[in-house]
Amino acid sequence: MKLVTRAALGWPPSAAPLQASTSGVKVHYEGTPVSTRLLTDHDACIDEWKAIRASHLANTVENYSDVAYNYAACPHGYLLEGRGIGRRTGANGSQDLNRAHYAIVGLVGSSGLTEPTDAMLHAIRDGIDLLRRNGAGSEIKGHRDGFATSCPGGPLYAWVQRGAPRPGTTPTEEDDMTPEQAKQLADLAVAVKGLTAAVKRIEDKQRIAPWQYKQEGLADTRDMNQILRDVDKTVRVTATGGMTPDQVSALVKQIAARVSTDISARLAN
Repeated sequence: MKLVTRAALGWPPSAAPLQASTSGVKVHYEGTPVSTRLLTDHDACIDEWKAIRASHLANTVENYSDVAYNYAACPHGYLLEGRGIGRRTGANGSQDLNRAHYAIVGLVGSSGLTEPTDAMLHAIRDGIDLLRRNGAGSEIKGHRDGFATSCPGGPLYAWVQRGAPRPGTTPTEEDDMTPEQAKQLADLAVAVKGLTAAVKRIEDKQRIAPWQYKQEGLADTRDMNQILRDVDKTVRVTATGGMTPDQVSALVKQIAARVSTDISARLAN
């Protein structure tokens, strides 16, 4: 991550209201013409970001306490600090919307520079991941989601709708998980895999007598259906805090797929 801090920009600490967590992040664009000079001159990106802050502070109608966004992403892959971590955005359209999501703006506009570079998309994802590590939820939305606006423009919104993947990758359910949920996925996969030997014995119809389990190094005398029910319950109860039903279903399938094909088919049903 290539982070340019407020201190490096010569800005004081943000005066924006404190906020410990959100449901996720909304992606924005400038909504005005943006010079293509930004593509070849990183100093122009810094100047653009400083100009955005100056215009917000001068806006007596909105009465901004700081630049409205938490971060900006430039075409060269730099993440530019705005309000930063733990500060309520002022960019989403209303106080309720501002409380619900942080805001990251890509330095693209309605004309001139309109297409985000791969480096910019990486920087936006860097900002999302940084905010998630510090209390943001898993949602990634466009400014127009829940508010009447064309922001973040066609190209950025199409990327958001694809799941906001890093360039060169495809979006997965894990992209929508917080770091803690991703860790739970990994931990559960390890735990579930520990049942594989017992399950395979049962699937092979080699019903091992209870006295043979110790000999075979197996401590589990449950039948397959009970094992599958326990696995499913563990996934759904232990690892799904804050996840949507679709994410829960995807999580079950991912864990099942890491164990065996037969178990995957049963858990996916």
